[in-house]
Amino acid sequence: MPSIDDLRLMAYLHGGFPLVDEPYAAVAQALGTTEQDVLQRLQRLLGDGYLSRFGPLFQIERAGGQFVLAALSAPESQFDAVAAQVNALPEVAHNYRREHALNMWFVVAAESPAQAREVLQRIEDTTGLKVHAFPKEREYRVELRLPLLPPGEALPPPLSPPLSPPLEVPHGAGCV
Repeated sequence: MPSIDDLRLMAYLHGGFPLVDEPYAAVAQALGTTEQDVLQRLQRLLGDGYLSRFGPLFQIERAGGQFVLAALSAPESQFDAVAAQVNALPEVAHNYRREHALNMWFVVAAESPAQAREVLQRIEDTTGLKVHAFPKEREYRVELRLPLLPPGEALPPPLSPPLSPPLEVPHGAGCV
């Protein structure tokens, strides 16, 4: 079970990470602890499964890349084998089983739209199954903040100003 200091750290980092030369030291200073304590807590929270991921989110399109939500219909008797084939590709993330005719949904993150198309074609060639591609057409920002601290527990203000809103991708509509 996370301690109150673990919860304070997670609440503080949720939605803000200081953009300074030594961000962990800055977080430690704001929370009244040490940089080593912050790093050790994060590693323990990740190792214990209280955090599934800690890292930046990039708008890959700004760097010329592309995210593509994709789905396929894997026969139940072959589902695990198909999942292993799909997951073997380093460009694939977030592969989920769904109760639908398209029962496998995953995201391809590629350095370019051309590479995304190549990866999707490779999946079709490898699995022998039709891949349905749903490339991101518009960026939406949805932020969910769950209350982590007990009532009355306050956090220090963030050290960095909030980042600017995401750049709108000006074509189409939809979201992955």
